[in-house]
Amino acid sequence: MSIEAELRAEFDRWERNEKVFFAVLPYVLLSICTLITLVLPFWDVSLNLPLVLGLTLVIALWVGWFHAHPRWQESGPLTGLYYVGLIVLGASVVTLAPWYGIFTFIGYVHAFLFLKGRWRYSGVAATAVIQAASSTGGLSGATVNEWLVLSLVIIVLAGAFFRFAELDDRRNHRQKRALAELHEANVRLEAALAENAGLHAQLLVQAREAGVQDERQRMAREIHDTLAQGLAGILTQLQAAEQTAGRAEVWRRHVDNAKNLARDSLTEARRTVHAVQPEVLAEARLPEAISDVTRRWSQVHRIDAVLTTTGEPRPMHADVEVTLLRAAQEALANVAKHARASRVGLTLSYMEDLVTLDVRDDGVGFEPGTRRADGAGGFGLTGMRQRVQRLAGRLEIESEPGGGTAISATVPAIPAGAGR
Repeated sequence: MSIEAELRAEFDRWERNEKVFFAVLPYVLLSICTLITLVLPFWDVSLNLPLVLGLTLVIALWVGWFHAHPRWQESGPLTGLYYVGLIVLGASVVTLAPWYGIFTFIGYVHAFLFLKGRWRYSGVAATAVIQAASSTGGLSGATVNEWLVLSLVIIVLAGAFFRFAELDDRRNHRQKRALAELHEANVRLEAALAENAGLHAQLLVQAREAGVQDERQRMAREIHDTLAQGLAGILTQLQAAEQTAGRAEVWRRHVDNAKNLARDSLTEARRTVHAVQPEVLAEARLPEAISDVTRRWSQVHRIDAVLTTTGEPRPMHADVEVTLLRAAQEALANVAKHARASRVGLTLSYMEDLVTLDVRDDGVGFEPGTRRADGAGGFGLTGMRQRVQRLAGRLEIESEPGGGTAISATVPAIPAGAGR
């Protein structure tokens, strides 16, 4: 059990015990006075026993009626009526039997419990006056001056003690309120922790799903950029070799191209499985890697292709270089498959905050809004766009039928070694 829970339980036990004690106290005091009243006639025959016992019964019924009706305790006027009745009955019985001052002590307690504000101190003063009369043996037991002086002394003392009791009660109420607020805060905290635990579990599931999805997309992009393009190139070369079977030199060139493409595709497939950067980037910087890819593509497809580099080339983060290299490969693959172009120009531009790759051909072009924009329904430009957007970059495509195609991939210039 927490300290807060133990304190709340302790307060609850104290309040229950206090409530029982104050509920029983009037009857205990009244019983003591009644016992004295029953014994005293053996020494004081002048005591009006029936009247004293009658007033005792009325007092018991009056207090019992008040405790049996909680509605009276919640109403200021009804509580005031009860207290006035208690004081009047207490003063009456003290006049006949001074020892009932023992019972009238309850006036202090009930003033504290049931009266509010200045009425509390009025109740204390009234009870003190009755207590003074009881201490002097009734109204006939002392002079008026003695009674007044004693009443004043008792009022001052009782008022002082009452004030201390009131301050202590306020402190207890503040502690109780603080404990209640602490309990509410703990409940809210537990709810928040439970909610956070649920959100954390949900985030873990979503992160796992996102990781799986991201890995699937990565594999799809890599397979498309390596195996799919390689197999397409191999098929093209084999078809060309089949058509030139009668010309040995040309046939041999197409077969060699197919073998080289197969070898390169196998190497890239292995690197894809192990999430290693492309071989050309492992052995050269980005401009040289794109230039090598462009040169080999030009040799295979017999299309003029030239790379131009602007700005100051510098090492970039691996993701930046892989994204731009794959963009170049995809753009050239699309030119070979669809453009029927005679010339391709690539421009790699290094700027202060950005790196841009532009690929422009003089082919047949297309409508960018059609399915042909994604490689005739394939994964081509979609995968390229995903790569670029993963780096908070942008991919722009400009084309029109008969007007060639221009593709521009722009990504942040994240230097090598920097975390993303």
